Amino acid sequence: MRKKWKYTLIGVLSLMFIVLCFVGWKVYGLYNVADNVQKSKEESRFGHFEEKPEYKPPEWEGSERVNVLLMGGDERGLREGDVARSDSMLVVSFDPASKKTHLFSVLRDTHVDIPGFRANRANAAITLGGPELTMKTIGNLTGLDIQYYVYVDFQGFIKLVDAIGGVDFYVEKDMKYSDSADDHIYDIDLKKGQQHLDGDKALQYVRFRHDKMSDFTRTERQRDFLKAIAAKLKSGWNLIKLPEILGKVTPYMESNMSANDMLKLASLGYKSHQAGSAQIPPMELVTDEIVDGSSVLGIRSLDALKEYVQETLAKDDSIGTPSPTASGTASGKK
Repeated sequence: MRKKWKYTLIGVLSLMFIVLCFVGWKVYGLYNVADNVQKSKEESRFGHFEEKPEYKPPEWEGSERVNVLLMGGDERGLREGDVARSDSMLVVSFDPASKKTHLFSVLRDTHVDIPGFRANRANAAITLGGPELTMKTIGNLTGLDIQYYVYVDFQGFIKLVDAIGGVDFYVEKDMKYSDSADDHIYDIDLKKGQQHLDGDKALQYVRFRHDKMSDFTRTERQRDFLKAIAAKLKSGWNLIKLPEILGKVTPYMESNMSANDMLKLASLGYKSHQAGSAQIPPMELVTDEIVDGSSVLGIRSLDALKEYVQETLAKDDSIGTPSPTASGTASGKK
């Protein structure tokens, strides 16, 4: 009997050792892949922008709220050295204390103050000073300290969705649009209903804006689809495949995150739950304006917008009741 238990113990310990080695190998692989996301100045598509101390993002200490600006760019037809306007902008806000995650989508035509430049559309900031200026601009708009950015082009988004095996998603309406750029590679043709979206179809869904509400409904679709991607990434199999998934996307993305930052955020994201999402600015604070002959979206009150962000952060839609308060003040940065 003693010998039997001895062999059982050896077997269990051997299995634990194999599992620990496998996990260690995966973490090491993820660390190495994540290290390639932070490009050198020579490799970066934004390397020609001057680094200015006033644009430098605040450092994340690990215990306070952390905010990440996600940007998607359409780089078709660009000349060498050109930078595309950010076609999509979303802010993901993590609270390490409450383990709540909130998602904000920024309307790209919002007329904002861009530090050091004339006021312009929000999506123009990246062409004027790169990601750091964009983070500063969106931070000033929302009242949030934005510590990190992630930039990805169309192909990177397609690779990500394909790498996680696609997403089962309900398409709420027929969507059709023909785009002559790139020989109709990015045409949109989706049917209403529950379906499995691969990378190409997913890109069609998040890009479509040819309806009455245009970018307003498009940003809502983007938030909903990003939540679905996050849920799929948290599944057991995709967690195991994380180094391979990231490896397929890194050639098409850039970030100011170090490998350590990415691992800490990945851990925080896994432990957190989706508490809510919102559009910036909300409809009640949007005004239609004409600036230099072009239509833009104005903001009725910047202070009211920052208060709206804080009110959203105080809520938890997953339980249907708001928290008593959000940490920080309505006008203060987080």
